[in-house]
Amino acid sequence: MAAKIPATVVTGFLGAGKTTLIRHMLANAEGKRIALIINEFGDLGIDGDILKGCGDATCTDEDVMELSNGCICCTVADEFIPTMQKLLAREDKPDHIVIETSGLALPQPLVRAFNWPEISTQVTVDGVVTVVDGKAVDEGQFAHNVAAVDAQRKLDENLDHETPLSELFEDQIACADMIVVNKADLLGEDQAEALVRKLKDEARPGVHVLRATMGALPVDVLLGQGIGAEGDLEARHEVHHHHHDNHDDDDHHDDHPHEHGHDEFESFVVIRPEIEDPKTFAEQVAKVIRDHDILRLKGFVAVKDKPMRLTLQAVGPRVDSYFDQPFGTAPRLSQLVVIGEAGLDRAAIEAALKA
Repeated sequence: MAAKIPATVVTGFLGAGKTTLIRHMLANAEGKRIALIINEFGDLGIDGDILKGCGDATCTDEDVMELSNGCICCTVADEFIPTMQKLLAREDKPDHIVIETSGLALPQPLVRAFNWPEISTQVTVDGVVTVVDGKAVDEGQFAHNVAAVDAQRKLDENLDHETPLSELFEDQIACADMIVVNKADLLGEDQAEALVRKLKDEARPGVHVLRATMGALPVDVLLGQGIGAEGDLEARHEVHHHHHDNHDDDDHHDDHPHEHGHDEFESFVVIRPEIEDPKTFAEQVAKVIRDHDILRLKGFVAVKDKPMRLTLQAVGPRVDSYFDQPFGTAPRLSQLVVIGEAGLDRAAIEAALKA
């Protein structure tokens, strides 16, 4: 059976920086063909136009689909499922699907929709990324422009217009597999660190909280989490049972025209000899990841007396492995790529992985 297409759900309030993050991801897609589903609300197809104009081969007109009839979590059957079916019917299927929800949509009903029979056999939720406006959350506002959020909310009769933003925020955090504290450059170092710690405490165990400026995160970090969130709904249930809210999302803060690179992240390769036992090594890798707060670890491993190489992928402390192909004439060495935030203790990580 063909492998399922991974889908990443990007959620967060108006102005948090979702569109900026996605635009950056497309510009650095590293050859991946990414299809976008954008839950625009109201008449203005602003986000779709911006993304269609990105000039990237990965983001042509046919790769961008808009849902414009209100909050995605209220129109799953009417709009989302048919849009997905249309996308999956194409001959040139995408490598990855990215869904940008409207600013007040809850991710939970959308993740649940991936269990629909028409979808579940072909697509899996790679992960839910919740983008937050670091400065606004630090100030207890949750959104930079609360009046704009409320104005948009009133446009959709399906929504509960009275739900406090704090409750909606809690539900977006409860569903997240990764939380991106955007606009981290507007916070002092101590403020940013305190906010990261606070959000880690509020999120489920194992959820990574990352800082970003202008949504600049490596595509390797955002995509390829391999969570399968649709099979894990109990762990990410709504904290509040309000009706779902909506919002539209143009998060482009072009008052920072300069480019931000990936200085906050680093990666390096560790090469080690054959291993004896895959299970023991997987436990060793999980411990190294926990001890050093590594985001992603991937590569392949030579196992003693096995002709096939063992492919290994780890997101947080969860380690998956499978034998993929023979080594053939290639050297029987293990190569592991380690990805994390800047400041990793490379020497200690190398020593622990080679032990």
